[in-house]
Amino acid sequence: MKNITLFFLSLILLAGCNKKSDKTEHRKTLLTDHVNPFIGTGGHGHTYPGAVVPFGMLQVTPVNGVSSWDWCSGYHYSDSIAVGFSHLALSGTGIGDLADVLFMPVNKEVDLSLMPTSRDSLSYKSLYNHKNEKASPGYYQVYLEDHEVNVELTTSQRTAYHRYTFKENNDQTVVVDLGFAINWDKALQTQITVEDAYTISGYRFSTGWAKNQKVFFVAKFSKPIVQHHLFSDKKAVEGTVGQGTKTAAQLFFSPENNNELFVKVALSSVSIDNAKDNLDTGNDFNFEAVKSKAENIWNEALTKITVETPIDSLKTIFYTALYHAQLAPSTFSDKNGQFRKENDSIAIAENYTAYTTLSLWDTFRAEQPLLTLIAPDRASDIINSMLAYYETKKILPVWTLYGNETNTMTGYHSIPVIVEAYLKGIRNFDAEQAYKAMKTTVMQDERGLKYYKEYGYIPYNLLDESVSITLEYAYNDWCVAQMAKALDKQEDYKFFLERSKAYQYLFDKETGFMRGKSEDGVSWNEPFDPKYSNHREHTDYTEGNAWQHSWFVPHAVSHFISLHGGADTFTSRLEQLFTESSEITGDNISADITGLIGQYAHGNEPSHHIAYLFNHANQPWRTQYWVREIMNTQYNTTPNGLSGNEDCGQMSAWYVLSSVGLYPLNPSSTAYEIGSPLFEKATLNLPEGKAFVIEAENVSDKNIYIQSATLNGEMFNKTTIAHSTLLKGGKLHLIMGAAPNKNWGVNKTIKD
Repeated sequence: MKNITLFFLSLILLAGCNKKSDKTEHRKTLLTDHVNPFIGTGGHGHTYPGAVVPFGMLQVTPVNGVSSWDWCSGYHYSDSIAVGFSHLALSGTGIGDLADVLFMPVNKEVDLSLMPTSRDSLSYKSLYNHKNEKASPGYYQVYLEDHEVNVELTTSQRTAYHRYTFKENNDQTVVVDLGFAINWDKALQTQITVEDAYTISGYRFSTGWAKNQKVFFVAKFSKPIVQHHLFSDKKAVEGTVGQGTKTAAQLFFSPENNNELFVKVALSSVSIDNAKDNLDTGNDFNFEAVKSKAENIWNEALTKITVETPIDSLKTIFYTALYHAQLAPSTFSDKNGQFRKENDSIAIAENYTAYTTLSLWDTFRAEQPLLTLIAPDRASDIINSMLAYYETKKILPVWTLYGNETNTMTGYHSIPVIVEAYLKGIRNFDAEQAYKAMKTTVMQDERGLKYYKEYGYIPYNLLDESVSITLEYAYNDWCVAQMAKALDKQEDYKFFLERSKAYQYLFDKETGFMRGKSEDGVSWNEPFDPKYSNHREHTDYTEGNAWQHSWFVPHAVSHFISLHGGADTFTSRLEQLFTESSEITGDNISADITGLIGQYAHGNEPSHHIAYLFNHANQPWRTQYWVREIMNTQYNTTPNGLSGNEDCGQMSAWYVLSSVGLYPLNPSSTAYEIGSPLFEKATLNLPEGKAFVIEAENVSDKNIYIQSATLNGEMFNKTTIAHSTLLKGGKLHLIMGAAPNKNWGVNKTIKD
């Protein structure tokens, strides 16, 4: 009997251990554990650490209150002062805006009549310490030292949740400041209404990078408002409504019962009623449930690509990059489908979600291609959004912020986004309408197209940044040609294909650079220094120099190589890009030239495809070498972990794709270049339950070169792989080694 009893006790203990082990194992597999939202919040990354769900409407995040380039998101890791928590933020842009509808919990009455011009005299600011600050996907926490308040933030798709824990017996108050602005933003008209004991609402109309930004909001509190102070343009206001250019309020709550105060906030670009409709229903403030749901949503989003490696830092960089790549674009349409356009017309997104924050000059390169793999439904929704914006002025978007066309950056890169999606089989949009929009856009006269049509290129003496703009229009034309071909518009196909050769007008065979040419068709812009940079004015190049902008011919690489005189000359010049001194000359050097390896500048997008050009010139091992060098030197796990602006997911998308061994040198070709994967195994979890696995046998920090490859068990000797191949599922197995195999992936037909 004793033995039997011991036997059953052992079984019970073993079961308990297994149960505990299962829980521990489950905890280890949460992909959100590998995400560090503070990566990119230092240096020039310009990211924010606040709470957001994938592509959510709200970004509820801390604001430092500094108007400076490295505070474009409202937050920088070098800072230790908070002025509040806003509900809209930009991830990694080079221009600052948003930070709308600022909330700040404080433990005393403050003077809101001062309306200071800088944060130094803000009565409600507070110190904080990074030791008392945490962030994870969908959650942010910080302790405000001056107000003795612990702040926690989380969010659903359209509702932000705040939890403030005050010190016992302290006053419990919240400041709402609609006049507050950073960087380019400026309040024009604002209003706060105390609707009842638990609810406030209002609006904030502003101008800045987005010239016509209208934000309506509603906020509900878990406790009754026992007193309120309203201020309008420095003056105290009686009653329940404050209206003016700058309005602010301080709301007071009873400290009795408990030390916690909950708030939930919703916004709308259309109306206060729509904001109320966007607000999560119910009177409960189950912060933990919302936080848990946000974490679960993120875990699901992060499973779209899974990687296996024993190196924890690589997991952190990868999953943080995959996280950053799903912050933007942002949901813009309300729950009922309505959204405001820049001309104040109200559009309705029928059968799709409208998005804003379309940083297309950046994201067409890798971010949008990544979305075609991990979120194809969102890719089609983004296209439908662009077609809605097109109807405003009959021109496709360049850079859309809160429904406004900012015309920031060059080219019309909504075009490759549309063409890439269509050719990849993502077709939940009107293809004929899209084609008409593309053709109309590239045939109009704005933004240098008049000169481009007249001369075949843009003369440097007629428009700044003429080289960059010409090269980008040439690529846009090639994309239009591919769409015309797919829709059997043969005359258009021939026309735009011919016009896409514009790059050849600007290639200088003597120097090997793309150079500014005058309207006479002969004279180059002199004197010429390929290292010279002049930011955004009196220059032939956008945010860079000739070294960085002379390689953008992704649609005609073979002909581009021949212009150089063959593969040997081409690869020699390409190698020099990475080994040349990193000196940049000029008195007004672009701050965007960062992340330098030689003259290669990974901190800005024009360089992102360049390392993959070796694949097309019979030296794929140099692609493997330099791609690995970029990954090793330009990304890390610190707040300074990005070498340049994150730019709404592009910097991170480059890493996500490159680290698994893929990159879309020419997105609209629907092919991916093969580089040098970091991971033993990467799995792309695709639609319809398919999976494509990339295995890198023997991979290490030294074994960076591909020795041989098989695709689904068959020998594979190509440096590109088609999107359609990935969608079928399968396995690409690579054998890696420490020395280059100069026979693998080489096209014998390419002439030196």
